[in-house]
Amino acid sequence: MSSSLRHLLLLRRRGSAAAAAAAVLSPSDPSAVLSAKQKSRAALSLLKSESDPERILSICRSADLHPSSHLDRHSLSLAITNLSKTNSTSSIQTLVSSLLLQRRDAKSLSHAIVLFGQAGMLDSALSAFTSSPPSTKNLNSLLFAAILAKDHPSVERFFRMFPDVEPDVDTYNVVVKSFSESGSTRSAYSLLDEMRKKNIEPNTTTFNTMISGFYRENKLDEVDKVIDLMRRKYNSQPGLSTYNERIMSLCKLKRSKEAKGLFDEMVRKKMKMNPVTYSHLIVGFCKEGDLEEAKRFYGEMKKKGLVAGSSCYFSLIHYLCQGEDFEAALGVCNEMMERNWVPCFATMKLLVKGLAKIGKGEEASEIVGKMKERFPGNAEMWKEVEEGLPK
Repeated sequence: MSSSLRHLLLLRRRGSAAAAAAAVLSPSDPSAVLSAKQKSRAALSLLKSESDPERILSICRSADLHPSSHLDRHSLSLAITNLSKTNSTSSIQTLVSSLLLQRRDAKSLSHAIVLFGQAGMLDSALSAFTSSPPSTKNLNSLLFAAILAKDHPSVERFFRMFPDVEPDVDTYNVVVKSFSESGSTRSAYSLLDEMRKKNIEPNTTTFNTMISGFYRENKLDEVDKVIDLMRRKYNSQPGLSTYNERIMSLCKLKRSKEAKGLFDEMVRKKMKMNPVTYSHLIVGFCKEGDLEEAKRFYGEMKKKGLVAGSSCYFSLIHYLCQGEDFEAALGVCNEMMERNWVPCFATMKLLVKGLAKIGKGEEASEIVGKMKERFPGNAEMWKEVEEGLPK
């Protein structure tokens, strides 16, 4: 981290968000001028703990955020989330409108529509959409905005409102997603008929979304129908993403043994699994209390050299601690820390106390030392934990 960026975050910790935002915009020291990427990172760090609407706007203005940057999209979304928590509708309008005024490009308009949807301001999203010649991309953004606003009736309303805009497969996929999330997945069949008439070929996303919806509605027979439809009518064989979608959905329904059956089917077909496949099964079996099966899949994933996302490891260590398998939890913890991934304080505290309970006080103390060093802000909390350990 650069010295200028460290200075910004230090200002924030001292409670001077306004000063930090000003420093991003116009630092007094010419050598402290931040690059665009540094500005984006600084803005994201500041926004993570900011709730005051004026300071949020100041940070966003200072960093000159633009939706072409992944970091900036994250920052803008976080700003909208924080402003929504305080019902700051006027500040949201100001932030998104300024984005449209400063950046008169297609990317900004499309993202502005989505941000209004995230805030639940569909009237503003619709106004932004109609402020320029309608396009398929912006229609897709408007439909997605309605999903974010959890206003599923408006998805179909907007979809039919602009007949002159030619839909593409992404347009239909957003509508299918709305049907899937609102418990109306069967309605997607009529969309498939409509797509065929328009010579628009459904893709894997179309079918996976339908499958996810039917699982959510506990209509497993319909899942089989979709798989059959893929093969018979569209000459499409279910690939890795479809299997992962099915495994995830079954695990969410606490039917991990059935998900394992699909995994075994993949093995028979000599399909190559990815970390996502294992992650769903590990977390699924953890949630159902079958820690042995979760550990087995974890071990198999390791042997294959695959690395899941951090949330999989966090879940595994949490459930291992809950099941009082502290030695296994310690092994997972050590692997996580090598990757600079650390679970929440509550889970780590549970692990430390559990290790002390089974006579591994040295390992417990070592973890406490690492936590105090890595997170000095939590040093007092860890000191209390340390004092409670057996001497």
